[in-house]
Amino acid sequence: MLSSLFHLNNAYDVYEFLIRIPIVLFSLTVHEVAHGFAAYKLGDPTAKSLGRLSLNPLKHLDPAGAICMLLFRFGWAKPVPINTRYFKKPRSGMALTALAGPVSNLLMSLIAFIITRYIYVFGGAALLSDSVTPLQLLCIFFDTFFLMNLCLAVFNLIPVPPLDGSRILLVFLPDKLYFGIMRYEQYIYIGLIVCLFLGILDVPLNFIVDLFLRLFYWLSGLLPLL
Repeated sequence: MLSSLFHLNNAYDVYEFLIRIPIVLFSLTVHEVAHGFAAYKLGDPTAKSLGRLSLNPLKHLDPAGAICMLLFRFGWAKPVPINTRYFKKPRSGMALTALAGPVSNLLMSLIAFIITRYIYVFGGAALLSDSVTPLQLLCIFFDTFFLMNLCLAVFNLIPVPPLDGSRILLVFLPDKLYFGIMRYEQYIYIGLIVCLFLGILDVPLNFIVDLFLRLFYWLSGLLPLL
């Protein structure tokens, strides 16, 4: 990623990990609020009535998902409750609500990516210093912010529960098959954590992340000086 374009000493890893904590809290919170806000706009007041449109991260965090985000850059939050009976078109309403979370992370990731590139363009020698400078820390923050939000978006589009992609499946699968799969959500959830721990998902997920990264480079290249 962009962090590989300039040299930092071993302190980079320490700062990068510490910076992940507020980024995880903020990114997961915005992700879930986006779900709830989309549902609310489509007519479902459930999330709002339960206080899930709050920016308080404690209302949204799934401990296992947050830890996975910190350790592996892939994770999830506590799903926002959705009642599709409020939607005029339940299937499309569910899909749009599910997409709102990953889309919010993609937008935040793109903005942070552009900021990082501008810091790199104008930072010059300050980014090559052997000691950690404030500008380096700023670059580390936005570099980490963009990467973690991109990973969060990509990971949550996997079509297995409890991830957002599983909700999108409702649009494409018959109800009987869909809810048959959801009966095993708890077991799939455990299997997901095991796959993350063993690195089984690393190759396909990193491949998709790299595709988005190429898209980000292309989009940012349309801007002045990039």
